[in-house]
Amino acid sequence: MGLCNINLGFLNGLWGGFVWPLQIKLTLLLAIERMRRSRESYESKQQYKAMYSSCFGGITTDPAAMVIPMDDHMVHRGHGVFDTAAIVNGCLYELDQHLDRFLNSAKMAKIKLPFDKGSIRKILVQTVSASKCRRGSLRYWLSSGPGDFQLSPAGCCHSALYAIVIEDKSPSDYSGVKVVTSSIPIKPPQFATVKSVNYLPNVLSKMEAEENGGYAAIWLDAEGFIAEGPNMNVAFVTKEKELLMPRFDKILSGCTAKRVLVLAGDLVKEGGLSGIRVENVTVNEGKNAAEMMLIGSGVLVRSVLQWDEQVIGDGREGPVSKALLGLVLQDLKSGPATVRVAISY
Repeated sequence: MGLCNINLGFLNGLWGGFVWPLQIKLTLLLAIERMRRSRESYESKQQYKAMYSSCFGGITTDPAAMVIPMDDHMVHRGHGVFDTAAIVNGCLYELDQHLDRFLNSAKMAKIKLPFDKGSIRKILVQTVSASKCRRGSLRYWLSSGPGDFQLSPAGCCHSALYAIVIEDKSPSDYSGVKVVTSSIPIKPPQFATVKSVNYLPNVLSKMEAEENGGYAAIWLDAEGFIAEGPNMNVAFVTKEKELLMPRFDKILSGCTAKRVLVLAGDLVKEGGLSGIRVENVTVNEGKNAAEMMLIGSGVLVRSVLQWDEQVIGDGREGPVSKALLGLVLQDLKSGPATVRVAISY
């Protein structure tokens, strides 16, 4: 699309009806067109269907316009928090559970809310509705906002809310994986329990795993107990058929992991599990468990077949891991109203 074919009314609509001088319009539209061409120059399995930004007070469905200010403190200081929710069959999964964690993270990061909880929830639902996406994910951020390049957010004019809907058409893969022990230091509890944008340790941990033929790297806490993966929780099935999961006091409180603990109650009733425990787990307990699994909104429930050089169980995907995955998939598609929010498109 050439610049001459772009509707100049786009900017007025995007930024609240402000009448832009023609030269500024042309400059901004040229920049947007170049960003669009840049995006079209490479293939991606993820498509960005809609974005909300409180900075321009609306939703855009043009990926080239899905930008944030460079002087936003989330960009250059990492002062921001985020969360996500899956979109399955036109429903948001565990939106309220993720939103509660999101707001708690903002409180811990000392970021003031630009709107009340109800308004934020409404904006998130409207963004998914505008996207027309029925299978994907909704990711959203709160930042201390734009304003300057100082360390303190004192100069920020206001906090900012962003949200984006991502459609991912790549096929689901729940096959068993290998993990390694991370040599990257784990975040201290004060930061590990906040879902912030400070993900450099997580990125380096993931890269370390990939460099060693693994899917993820497992963190140990300061006392040597099993903590979590770079963006997922871990769980085990003991030889006595107990589901064992590390405590959440030093790691991120996983919404999917907590839901799995609830769903696992069905396996206890059916005799597939003898019990459920959430407590400190040693490396020896983990590596000698009958089953090990990764749990998170991105992986759901994924069996771990090998940890470092230790084969887990019999080296195959375990029956409990498979059963829990089935329960989560069923919950995603037909769970109760407490975990599924229907979207009006």
